[in-house]
Amino acid sequence: MRFGVVFFVLGYLVLSIGITMMVPLVVALIYGDGDAKAFVFSVSITLLVGAALLIAFRHRKGEIRGKEGYMIVTASWVVMSIFGALPFIVSGAIPNSVDAVFESMSGFTTTGASILTDIESLPHGVLFWRSMTHWIGGMGIIVLTVAVLPFLGVGGMSLAKAELPGPVTDKLTPRMVETARILWGVYILLSVVEAILLLLGGMNLFDSVCHTFGTMATGGFSTRNQSMGAFESPFLQYVVVVFMFLAGTNFTLHFYALRGRIGSFWRSPEFRFYFVATGVVTLMIMAELVFAREKPAELAFREASFQTVSIITTTGYATADYCLWSALSQFLLLSLMFMGGMAGSTAGGLKVMRIQLLLQHVRLEMRKLLHPHAILRVRLGGRLVPDSITSMVLSFIMIYFLLLFAGTMIMTALGMDLVSGGTAVIACVSNIGPGLGNVGPTENFSEVNQWGKAVLTFMMLLGRLELYTVLVVFSRGYWRA
Repeated sequence: MRFGVVFFVLGYLVLSIGITMMVPLVVALIYGDGDAKAFVFSVSITLLVGAALLIAFRHRKGEIRGKEGYMIVTASWVVMSIFGALPFIVSGAIPNSVDAVFESMSGFTTTGASILTDIESLPHGVLFWRSMTHWIGGMGIIVLTVAVLPFLGVGGMSLAKAELPGPVTDKLTPRMVETARILWGVYILLSVVEAILLLLGGMNLFDSVCHTFGTMATGGFSTRNQSMGAFESPFLQYVVVVFMFLAGTNFTLHFYALRGRIGSFWRSPEFRFYFVATGVVTLMIMAELVFAREKPAELAFREASFQTVSIITTTGYATADYCLWSALSQFLLLSLMFMGGMAGSTAGGLKVMRIQLLLQHVRLEMRKLLHPHAILRVRLGGRLVPDSITSMVLSFIMIYFLLLFAGTMIMTALGMDLVSGGTAVIACVSNIGPGLGNVGPTENFSEVNQWGKAVLTFMMLLGRLELYTVLVVFSRGYWRA
């Protein structure tokens, strides 16, 4: 392990966080809510630390190997969350350091779980930074760094493989730098379009930008206590539904569509599964709202589609309290919490591709019972899937559920009831935000004790970095290799 290389790259990452903090500093100055001093202090400290690391380890830079890549990615999310918590602490918005790091980690990992009870009382600069952490973490600060710092060279691919969500990293161009720039270009374009549509729908500029950050990153932080439920406009809610769905789609498909290959969406078996699953659950919940709760068809469809898309994309925005819905509707939403969006999107969860591969594997094993001598291989979209990928997916799912079991056991031991504790863990590992019970869409995580928040903070990190990236750093073999 070449720690000099690790600290050198972390210096650039810390420096970039300090630079991005200047944006909410400008917002704070414009609104004059009294939080500008907190950002001046936070920016100064962050830039000084970043510059100190760069100067101290300037002779240690070099090509990043896989081993250093995993350490850099894991450490960067921890470091970002610590420095990202400074504005919360210094401004007094969240004076408790554990709570502040929880909120910061929730932002950067695009989880959207919050300990805040009165969001609307916070100054505009803090609210903007809170939402901006989503947007930075959505596509990944590592990918951003690879896009703008060509010195990483080939090593940039090691970082991207460790950071990009999903079981497969699509390389759109031979050079990782160009791939990262393309992904960020698509991300920015969709963000700009959504912000404009929200403005046209009647949101003010501040709210439209903040909710765009939360939507495109599938994060879910809102500027309102009632989340998107504070905006009763059907147009605004449908815009957010559409862009949440797009954010949960593989960004490679968006790139192909912008190049004129719009048929790439439906040719993708993963997209078809994602689209059909979203549609079926929406219609089932809509039927329950219409026939059992006698809601108007349009309102029922809007509420059902909004919550379904919000949960499957792990965004976490809410327009209704789904804890009041039927047990069947809650079970359907709980199932979507596990699945998540597509690989290569900003969504969390297991990812649709892993669910597909698991179902294909089960189907194959059943066929082998009937045809024991047949040579059968897992296929997805007509393509053979290497056994190594299938094995990795199965082990990932096993570790995922073991973590959920262990996390639930810890949270219940800390005093939470089974429903609240279990769904809090699911919500954090899958980077969703709200769960059920005491951490439902109208509640928050403020009542979780400090040890519980520390556990859930670690769960958010595990989920955002796809388990292996973090767990491998804690393995004995990693340090012996």
